Amino acid sequence: MREKHLYEYAVIRIVPRVECEEFINVGLLLFCKRQKYLRAMVKINHQKLSLFNTELELEQLQINLNSFEQISKGDKNAGPIAAFEISERFRWLSAVRSSCIQTSRPHTGFSDDLNATFEILFKELVR
Repeated sequence: MREKHLYEYAVIRIVPRVECEEFINVGLLLFCKRQKYLRAMVKINHQKLSLFNTELELEQLQINLNSFEQISKGDKNAGPIAAFEISERFRWLSAVRSSCIQTSRPHTGFSDDLNATFEILFKELVR
């Protein structure tokens, strides 16, 4: 039996009009301290987003969302946050914000295969 590891995850959301508190899930962050694992993936469903009355600049929104993936990988071109330790990067990426890009509060679970767990959660919560 493989060892199960405690992980945390947060859902990345677009909130087209913050005052309405409506959102669509567009990505996922998954972090495991023991395994030094941090992964993010984003995918905007443009059809869903078009249902909202929004004036978001989609190109800039995509650039900002892509930074979640770059920072989680520690990409040196992603700015100073990407140089933080993995746990600090997760905390920074999942911090409460009042902007049009937000994350859910972190949730926890146990997994013996973090990549498989990531794929399952992404499929259930984002796609």
